[in-house]
Amino acid sequence: MILNPKILLVFFLAHGAICLAGDAEQEKPLGNFKDPAVVKEVLSGKRTVANASWWGFNETDSTQAVQNAINSGARTIIIPYMGKDWVVQPIKLASNQEVIFEPGVVVIAKKGAFKGERDCLFLADSLSNMTLRGYGATLRMRKADYKSYRYTKSEFRHIIWLRGCSDVNILGLRLQSSGGDGICLHRGKKHLPCKNVLIRDCICDDNYRQGISVISADKLLIKNCVFKNTGGTSPAAGIDLEPYLPEDMMVEVIVSNCVSENNGGSGFIASISNLNVNSREVSILFVNCYARGCGESGLRARLVNKDRRPKGLIEFRNCTIENSSYPGALIQWEKADSPIKLRFSNCKFQNVAKRYNQIPISLTLRRKSAAKQTGQIEFINCYVYDDKNRPFLRISDVEGSKGIYDVKGNINVCNPYGAKTDLGTGSEKLALVVKSFEK
Repeated sequence: MILNPKILLVFFLAHGAICLAGDAEQEKPLGNFKDPAVVKEVLSGKRTVANASWWGFNETDSTQAVQNAINSGARTIIIPYMGKDWVVQPIKLASNQEVIFEPGVVVIAKKGAFKGERDCLFLADSLSNMTLRGYGATLRMRKADYKSYRYTKSEFRHIIWLRGCSDVNILGLRLQSSGGDGICLHRGKKHLPCKNVLIRDCICDDNYRQGISVISADKLLIKNCVFKNTGGTSPAAGIDLEPYLPEDMMVEVIVSNCVSENNGGSGFIASISNLNVNSREVSILFVNCYARGCGESGLRARLVNKDRRPKGLIEFRNCTIENSSYPGALIQWEKADSPIKLRFSNCKFQNVAKRYNQIPISLTLRRKSAAKQTGQIEFINCYVYDDKNRPFLRISDVEGSKGIYDVKGNINVCNPYGAKTDLGTGSEKLALVVKSFEK
């Protein structure tokens, strides 16, 4: 059968048009997805769940879409996976709202923006009843850019900044490459702390100052999180608990089942030097935590200054420290007769203090006064695994070993050279039992 050439020409032209249309559909760039009718329903209260793309996704800058969705008053905001990043400038969060980032979503700081010293990706100021949920999603800034001469030097370009917020959940997010902290919990208006905060299943990676900084908190739980590759400015830790003012607080702060690795600074820091006798009683617990490969100490406790004597307890329980450059536990004790207590319970230190002249456990008195009361520092069934011919414990002070810490408890040491200590004078005051064992 011979087909009519005109019919063949029409067929091929139609087929080509279909193919071209298909190719164009596949290559069509993601653009504006505005849906004014649905937005109107959200604003009128007919819908309590809103999709940020209804306000118009734009691959160049979606700040307005995200901010308008948050400002809509919807109880739940969905940031959907669009196949391309959500590029934004600083965003302000809202109370009584859950923001859900779908798996695969990347919210990234707009290049060339965030010039303000305190510009952060998401800011929550004096808010309550707020949840950020993002299993499989990433919130990312541009740390490398902020180091250039085009930006004013700053360590406050955080990814999530909570100021005096209450009843907050941050769940499942990867927080990456900030110009400050992955998350910062700060006091808010009238110096109110962040209260009733849960941070769970998050990864803080490649942040500039800290994975998480906590300035003031009342009932905080950080659980099942990873803090890694922090570096840029001091302290460069995984987590730093560090109140700035006497009215700040560390009340019922628990860090549980967390990993801190390959950070430029310490794994976990508790520094309460700015609190005083009028501050709320301190209660800090690190439990089942693991620090490895950190550039400084695994666990660092910096305690009170002269004439500043808050009460309370800082405890490291069931924690493991490996491959740190400086001591596995570094205690900087500013005044020896403070009522604050420090406890290490069932902690293990292995291959720590790798730098020259460092010691696995180091206690340093930074003031010219000897200890006057017992039991301030306690080790309960702790273990040190070391293969170097050196003391596993050193106690020193600014006057040249004239003072001594009040240390009690028991430490088990596995070292082919024995369980050596460097305690200076006054070691007879120690109530510390040391046992040597072999693997």
